[in-house]
Amino acid sequence: MPVIDRTTFDELKQISGAEFINELVDTFLDDAPRLLDELKSGLAEGNADSFRRAAHSLKSNAATFGASRLAELAKDLEGIGRENRLGETGDRLNVLNEALVSACDELRGLKS
Repeated sequence: MPVIDRTTFDELKQISGAEFINELVDTFLDDAPRLLDELKSGLAEGNADSFRRAAHSLKSNAATFGASRLAELAKDLEGIGRENRLGETGDRLNVLNEALVSACDELRGLKS
């Protein structure tokens, strides 16, 4: 399964234009590490709401570009936060981080 669904990405590029999609990618690349930090902080502090919000934002942003695996992983974490089950996070943040790094690398390569 591709890291970034090219059909989704190309449709977004066609709708938004090449220049604007580069701005969107740059924004994602800036925001994603911050959202990951918010997830880690929320987990460390036991703040399920902060954890849920960060996961939700990451899920939405990833889906915009067609990073469906990343979006799915973030959706799982969002549910854990919503249900205040932070103790069940396990290694999901590490798995999410790996998917995030792959998505960011591929998005950098797709910029025109």
